[in-house]
Amino acid sequence: MSSPSVIVGIDQGTTGTTVLVLDQHLAILGRGYCEIPQSYPQPGQVEHDPEAIWQSVLTSFAQARAQSGPGEIAAIGITNQRETTVLWERATGRPVAPAIVWQDRRTAEMCDRLRAAGLEPLVHRRTGLLLDPYFSASKIAWLLENTPDLRRRAEAGTIAFGTVDSFLLWRLSGGQVHLTDVSNASRTLLFDLEGLQWSPDMCRIFGVAAALLPRVGPSSGRLAVTRDAGEIPDGISLSAAAGDQQAALFGQQCLRAGDAKCTFGTGSFLLMNVGPRPVLSRHRLLGTVAWQTATGTTYALEGSAFVSGALIQWLRDGLGIIRQAAESEGLAASVPDDGGVTIVPALAGLGAPYWRPEARGAILGLTRGTRAAHIARAALQAIALQTVDLVRAMEQDSGRCLTTLRVDGGATANNLLMQIQADLLAVDIVRPAQVELTALGAARLAAEGVGLDIDPEDATDSDATIFHPRMPVSERDRILSRWRDAIAKACPS
Repeated sequence: MSSPSVIVGIDQGTTGTTVLVLDQHLAILGRGYCEIPQSYPQPGQVEHDPEAIWQSVLTSFAQARAQSGPGEIAAIGITNQRETTVLWERATGRPVAPAIVWQDRRTAEMCDRLRAAGLEPLVHRRTGLLLDPYFSASKIAWLLENTPDLRRRAEAGTIAFGTVDSFLLWRLSGGQVHLTDVSNASRTLLFDLEGLQWSPDMCRIFGVAAALLPRVGPSSGRLAVTRDAGEIPDGISLSAAAGDQQAALFGQQCLRAGDAKCTFGTGSFLLMNVGPRPVLSRHRLLGTVAWQTATGTTYALEGSAFVSGALIQWLRDGLGIIRQAAESEGLAASVPDDGGVTIVPALAGLGAPYWRPEARGAILGLTRGTRAAHIARAALQAIALQTVDLVRAMEQDSGRCLTTLRVDGGATANNLLMQIQADLLAVDIVRPAQVELTALGAARLAAEGVGLDIDPEDATDSDATIFHPRMPVSERDRILSRWRDAIAKACPS
């Protein structure tokens, strides 16, 4: 009797690669993880070695497979750090330079010049994005300008560009497929968000030759098959690819317009499903493709706060009021309220919806009675208040009111933070028991891509923790009013 089929989800992230082997009820049978090194050649520059990324996938796959047992692999799904830029030789598959990571800021002046030339309105209309070094296009332009002879080779068609999903699909397929999916393509600043194709206008603005670009496919479907990929067997269907935040949205089952999830990590990433048509934000949020499956294309709005879990790290490393991040919950819970303290966590400027890179952090409302516990509680409130701002902007852009918010990420283990989030948003916060939502989303998309039935009830939603709002309206209004005043002080016009 043959073993039941299994599904593999590959989550290639900024600090490492996770591989999950799951059964058809999405229970984890095996897990592998391998860190990847980052390098910082100059201030503001962040790079990865593409070969180290590839080796981390092979190592993590072997670890997960050793744990999972002998089930035949029905499908592999890939999710990845978005915007990170890789260029490689088509003939050999060898990278021509280190990968420039999404965090890299070396192209800030280039983006400033384009903005000063009045191009940002066109860029926003066409791509849904803003001019920022975060995205891939300026990174490609930098590599073409600063790597000897690379532009000529790119225009001759001998060089390939890809975000990490595309690089992995190339390697996993033995160089047979140069492909990205619509969700990753929509993070490059080169993709027409409504037309779902590469934009000649954007390629011209950034000086990117069309010959560099991969074919754009769906997020779920029979994209390729494995071939000559080390110990990964040949002939396995590569049936999903999606950016990490979009995969988490899918993994969280945010499948209807108006559904939203927030990932709480170093920063916070909030995505809302807005349905089958793109929404251009009036509040400087990002429009993006969520995914494309056999049933059609789904779009999302995205907003990010730069400092969330990093604020708790600052309490630990900067102020020294806690020894471990987990202590923030007990310390904050030791007082009944914030004691009038408000923190603006602009330790790296403010992200959406403000986009004020010059903003600086502030602690307001200090008195002789202020204790470390009040500061800790105000820090948790600051994380939650940033999410409130993003949600309210998304509601106005989308015309939809949020009824629940699904959450994931390391900071969601803080129960007090989750309760504060429910109180300040005045909606239920749903924290699934399954925490590997990004890899889970890739596996879900992969299963759909080969026609495997996954029962939604099998996603362990019955084990989710739900935090219900319980704060009096008057107290919530008081905290929100102080927050607005504090933001105004941190961002003077």
